[in-house]
Amino acid sequence: PGCPLAPAGWPLPTLYCTPAAAGTLPSRAAALRLQLLFALRQRALHVLEAGLAAELHDALLALRTEWPQLVQELALGRLSPQPGLPEGVRDRLQALLTPDAARAAELRAECALGFEGIVSRLWPQLEVVVVRTAHGTERLYCDSLRQADCQGLPFYCPFYQAAGALLGINLWPVEPAPRFLLCPDWAFCEFLPHLANKEPRTVLLDELWEGRKYGLVVTAQPGQYRCRTGEVLKVTGFHRQCPMVEPVRRESQTLSVRGESIPEEQFCQSLHRTLRMWPGARLIDYVCAESSLLG
Repeated sequence: PGCPLAPAGWPLPTLYCTPAAAGTLPSRAAALRLQLLFALRQRALHVLEAGLAAELHDALLALRTEWPQLVQELALGRLSPQPGLPEGVRDRLQALLTPDAARAAELRAECALGFEGIVSRLWPQLEVVVVRTAHGTERLYCDSLRQADCQGLPFYCPFYQAAGALLGINLWPVEPAPRFLLCPDWAFCEFLPHLANKEPRTVLLDELWEGRKYGLVVTAQPGQYRCRTGEVLKVTGFHRQCPMVEPVRRESQTLSVRGESIPEEQFCQSLHRTLRMWPGARLIDYVCAESSLLG
């Protein structure tokens, strides 16, 4: 976005269907709703892309509750006033809309049938859902979308980023749990063995062991500071001689349930094990707050 011409002067294809102004609003709800509206105009979408699966989850939740108004806006080609949308921005976006009664009728018919698998029905040419992260609590939203709105669509997390640096790439798009091949020439990475001594020695790419966990230290570019990112990675194997890693958690993400401090992914795993004891129960979302009710 923002670069309409290639260096040789050729026009570049428009990759995104949402105008840039719709993504700059301070109101997250207003920005998501506008991105959803402009996406609904385009029947021939091939990719849905979201920074976080939670954002796509919230946008599709807005579709469930606001689809009659969204359909009307598309049919009339007119944006309704809404909280978080300044008049000046609304006028600029309004100029990009034209009435589309045929698309509005198609959307109305599909939404009236229910929302199981709605994404593939609204965009028949859709091939993949791309998310920036799919580990930790974001996996919960990915699973929820796979089971309902995005049935039958693969989720792909293409890159691994930390501390503002691009560190690895996912070469296995069809696998449900993303793992990343660390690219040695993208940044200089060092690793701290997890649960080692108080002052462990950092190790390099060729010293990693499969199945072990490491803290990540990154020097992104020459001249930048060397920093401990707080990311904990697990080595899941090797592609030729280069390690493949799976992000486990951030060291700062701990929760307190009864006065203790436990990693968030450990709490999430315990919650999933508990749910399996309740027949028919399905986890939609959760929040953790320390309880002082007992004792």
